[in-house]
Amino acid sequence: MPLENKNILITGGCGFLGLRLAENILKNHRLKTIRVYDNRELAVVEMERKIKDPRLRFLIGDVRDKDRLKMAMNDVDIVIHAAALKHVPVCEFNPIEAIKTNINGAANVIEVALESDVEKVMAISTDKAVCPVNLYGATKMAAEKLFIQANSYKGKRKVLFSCVRYGNVVASSGSVIPLFKEQRKKGFLTITDKRMTRFWITINQGIKFIINSIKEMEGGEIFVPKIPSVKITDLAFAIEPKAEIKVIGIRPGEKIHEELLTIDEARHSMDIGDYFIIYPEQSDWQGGIFSKKGKNLSEGFSYSSGNNNEWLSGENLKRLLEDIEEKRQFDKF
Repeated sequence: MPLENKNILITGGCGFLGLRLAENILKNHRLKTIRVYDNRELAVVEMERKIKDPRLRFLIGDVRDKDRLKMAMNDVDIVIHAAALKHVPVCEFNPIEAIKTNINGAANVIEVALESDVEKVMAISTDKAVCPVNLYGATKMAAEKLFIQANSYKGKRKVLFSCVRYGNVVASSGSVIPLFKEQRKKGFLTITDKRMTRFWITINQGIKFIINSIKEMEGGEIFVPKIPSVKITDLAFAIEPKAEIKVIGIRPGEKIHEELLTIDEARHSMDIGDYFIIYPEQSDWQGGIFSKKGKNLSEGFSYSSGNNNEWLSGENLKRLLEDIEEKRQFDKF
């Protein structure tokens, strides 16, 4: 197993993903320690109260602070980089801050990982990084490029850098589901565009995919899971069938459909069965050779929430929403 007897650092470790990732790893793996690295004191205190485990270490720090990262990454084997400014409007209104955290912070994580000689660094990315139309997506695209190309700087070091790229995590902070549930009390739901579709992944699916990708990584890959899409109108109907739908118009930086793999990326990607791997176009550090092989993608292939073969609708979508209510998506997978 990739995490057994390892020291793990999770940046942004008190966020929606980081907290549940730590819970799951502690429950299902015999690791040495997890270092939770986050810049929010209250979030650290709340997580420490929620999870009582002697293998947890809580470190206040920011990915912008390279010196603090050096202390946090000392004797670490695996880094999961989840720290980021993630909300599109926040990044649009605070562009310099988004760049400092999402790009400069990523560069700091890479440089310190190289200096600390960790074994593996897995960066968490997003569908917003694909053909970005907002600053958040642009910063995550830049971060992906930084992490993939970091492999060319390692020389004789053992460290490997890769990325995981997936869509919206169901019921995460900032998700439309909590918004819809609040709005239904007033008898209406707001939708920006009725044509809109999104990829959806549960937190357990995301955690399982991250851990499996850490196990499989050879350095330089972007791992993309095959996950279902949902129409925003179907989601609204599943949450409240009788609610009035108010169309408020598409917001700045918003897409009708999200992409996880583009036509151009498909030329250097493989279908591995349950997921895709996007291989780097430049991989001098590997000699262009990766052991994980799959099926070549057809000419003109792209993976979009609008052209997906798998959809959540009707009873399947209702069951997923019920699982969220009962928190079954946080159970052991």
